[in-house]
Amino acid sequence: MKKLRQTKASYQPTGLVMLSSEVVGANKRLSALILAFSLATSATITSAGERESLEQLRSTTVNLVNLLVQEGVLSKDKADSLLKQAAADAAKAKELDAATSLANQNAADLNADEKMVGKMVDDKVRVQYVPQIVKNEMKEEIKKEVMAKLNYKAGERLGLPDWIDRLQWEGDLRLRYQSTQFPDGNPNLEAFRAANNVVLNNTTEDRDRARVRARLGVNIKVNDWLNGGLRMTTGAINDPISANETLQGVSGKYELNLDRVFLKTNITPELSVVGGRFENPWFSTDLVWDPDLAFDGVAASYKPKFNDSWSAFATAGAFSIDEVESSEFNKAADKWLFAAQTGIKWTSANKSSVKLGLSLYEFDNIEGITNGINVGPNAPFNGTSAPARTKGNSTFDLNGGQLPGEELYGYVSKFRELNLTGQVDIATFSPVHITLTGDYVRNLGFDRNEIQNRTGIVTGLLPEENVDAYQVRLDVGMPTTEKLHDWQVFTAYKHIEADAVVDTFTDSDFYQRGTNVKGWILGGSYGLGKNTWLQARWFSADEIAPRDGLAPLGIDVLLLDLNTKF
Repeated sequence: MKKLRQTKASYQPTGLVMLSSEVVGANKRLSALILAFSLATSATITSAGERESLEQLRSTTVNLVNLLVQEGVLSKDKADSLLKQAAADAAKAKELDAATSLANQNAADLNADEKMVGKMVDDKVRVQYVPQIVKNEMKEEIKKEVMAKLNYKAGERLGLPDWIDRLQWEGDLRLRYQSTQFPDGNPNLEAFRAANNVVLNNTTEDRDRARVRARLGVNIKVNDWLNGGLRMTTGAINDPISANETLQGVSGKYELNLDRVFLKTNITPELSVVGGRFENPWFSTDLVWDPDLAFDGVAASYKPKFNDSWSAFATAGAFSIDEVESSEFNKAADKWLFAAQTGIKWTSANKSSVKLGLSLYEFDNIEGITNGINVGPNAPFNGTSAPARTKGNSTFDLNGGQLPGEELYGYVSKFRELNLTGQVDIATFSPVHITLTGDYVRNLGFDRNEIQNRTGIVTGLLPEENVDAYQVRLDVGMPTTEKLHDWQVFTAYKHIEADAVVDTFTDSDFYQRGTNVKGWILGGSYGLGKNTWLQARWFSADEIAPRDGLAPLGIDVLLLDLNTKF
């Protein structure tokens, strides 16, 4: 046991005593803990040389009282009374501290070897000397114990498990007015269907709709090295690139499906691996990938930072597109995407930046293969059809037209997309940014000789090599508009040839899905308040190379969105 030293006077803070007595009625174990805290820290008040400890104690006491109010142990009125009393006690303690300091100095002069702190007048109360480091440890231990008790009590009262703190919720809601307009001179619906081998419902009649999108997700901290996530969203279960629902009473209930299910680990601060169904891992635009598209598979990302100005990134992954159950009748193989990207980024002192990325997206077994003369429900290559295609890509009937009314279409071309993406973000006028983004894609998989051998299409009917796509976009304003009065305006031009990218995955708003299209985008966003903004966009798109001598299909779209997030 450490040597005890005596004080000439002692002062007990009545505020802490009152706090203990108030809490006794609510929880005996908690009150005992707080009383112990009061006695331990009162020694700090009696020491004249430790005013810093008094300030720490005062802050800790106020925080503790506020916490007890939040947990329902004390009423707000009682807490205010205790804090006022504590303030008065602090003033008295300061006066006593000065007197005690003088007495201690006199005692030290009389007996330096003993280093007496003081002796109480009635010689009844003695206070043990405790080093500052021990006092700090005691305070932290007591705070942790109090917090553990309060958390347990809160969980017991609310019925919440202790792992609730490892969950982080997020979500967003969007209300949309959508007007789809078809200019005069568009081709007849049936003629367009026959020429493009697509299922399309309209080419001439304007349409107005009210739509909604809702998403709710949770990020999960599994342990120190593993995280996970789940997210639910509206939208049709067989639509990979849209989460919209059209408002109409006859539709009954909206569908709610999982579009995120993943686990992610950070092996090092620069290296991470994710698996399951997760968000787009690429530096890209909607020229190749729709913003709502999820990726099913595994991806590894490496993002080294060389200094304050230069950093790099590299990502590789394998993603399942369509799992096919092969058999003695079904000779089709699983459809996969194998992809890799590398890039570099430079950032200036004022946060302006230049970013460049080069990607290769290799689609495996996505192209169609002719059944030859072996047609029917068990034909060997029925599984090579493209069930989720939209419009624009060159296609052919796997059965060669031998089953009228039962055509089964597959992609003519293979797809090996080389994608170069660049972005210049000028932050000189911050918070206003000027951002220029460019994107170029070329499909290296288009080979006329290979196509003829695989599809059986005769030379005169082979499609032209239309395999390039590009987009240029300019944004001016705040990078996001999630605060009041934030604003942004933008314009873009797109040119997507028929077989440049897979029409299943490109933007679903421009041209109402698909390729073989060019046109303009104009828009703007304005912040209405915290996490709330209004966005307006106008898309004007026209077919590049009409098939069978038809007039080009034009589609104009107006979108007005009210967005919220939480």
